[in-house]
Amino acid sequence: MLDVLLVKPNEHPQNVSIGAELKDLQEAVGGSIDAVYPFADPVAIICHDEGKLMGLPLNRALRDEDGQMYDAVAGTFLVVGLGEEDFASLTPELAQKYEQLFHQPEAFLKLGNRLLVLPVPDEPPAEKPRTKPPAEHDR
Repeated sequence: MLDVLLVKPNEHPQNVSIGAELKDLQEAVGGSIDAVYPFADPVAIICHDEGKLMGLPLNRALRDEDGQMYDAVAGTFLVVGLGEEDFASLTPELAQKYEQLFHQPEAFLKLGNRLLVLPVPDEPPAEKPRTKPPAEHDR
């Protein structure tokens, strides 16, 4: 079993335990997998390898060291640790680091040929109670 981070579109990441076999990883992301290694830490992102082609919802932006988005992951993905020759469980420190990195769900808005990424708020803003102006006879 692997202790990994499961990140679904429009949801907060979850710490989960899944099997280490290929079929377990495929089941978690909904199809054939691709592993990408965008971070210096010993972690990988496992995602659906045809997620964008299939039109899966964009999930989270990948950003460079300046905070600029250079890619986005489509569909559900996993953040896993890297062992000597295979995927491994995340250490508690790495699990916490990547939970914080991917904590806020993101919405993607296409503006011409640009993509705008917006954090999705946790709670809808509460409506302020409306106070009606005092009636003439109350003044």
